[in-house]
Amino acid sequence: MSKQLKDVLNRLSRHEISVAQAADQLADQTFSDLDFAKIDLERHQRTGYPEVIYGQGKSIEQIVQIMRDLKQAGQTILVTRVSKHQATGILKQFPNATYHATGRCLTDVSQTPPLTSSTIAILTAGTTDIPVAEEAAVTAELYGNRVDRIYDVGVAGLQRLLANIEVVRKAKVVIVIAGMEGALVSVVGGLVNKPVIAVPTSVGYGTSFKGVTALLTMLNSCAAGVTVVNIDNGFGAAYSASMINHLGGKNGD
Repeated sequence: MSKQLKDVLNRLSRHEISVAQAADQLADQTFSDLDFAKIDLERHQRTGYPEVIYGQGKSIEQIVQIMRDLKQAGQTILVTRVSKHQATGILKQFPNATYHATGRCLTDVSQTPPLTSSTIAILTAGTTDIPVAEEAAVTAELYGNRVDRIYDVGVAGLQRLLANIEVVRKAKVVIVIAGMEGALVSVVGGLVNKPVIAVPTSVGYGTSFKGVTALLTMLNSCAAGVTVVNIDNGFGAAYSASMINHLGGKNGD
């Protein structure tokens, strides 16, 4: 229970405010104050997407308290960057939630949205990029998007990409995830007529500089129509891709 809700109920119990006043104050609440976090309860109304919890660095109890407030507000819950240890503790409190271990995400769905007829294609250059890709895929699917996963199709063996190019071209938006030198996005950008969102990953040896090399390559891509998000930010890529995929109608047509 949020601090604001407790304050209103306590004032009501002490007859300091009327029932009508309490109802008005509760209706006016736009965020839930937990002291350590202020939960935006109106984000879904403003943007079409509820607030998302970034799990890394938070305690299990902090995540659980935030989830309770979002759950009470009837919102679908997505927690990103969740460790197995955190997930074990959270699932004790929310047994109906789902932990997506590869993508390090936890979801608790209040209402399943209708699926788009159009798709988001998610490509990785290598197998080691899959955790970031799964973060993107879980996010996109949670928000009602059909997703085609096409993994391990990097530039070291372009025939793998070309064998799947028709699936990629059918998508409304493409997410390309790559570490090392990050060259895959320029190749894909030159083969499709759809928006391409590039995600550099921190995969690679020393001079990859934990994803900085891939980031700079993607930012300097000669392929038009490429947009770049932050290193390892599968969530951010999927959020933007979902917004694009839903343009033109409820079903993304």
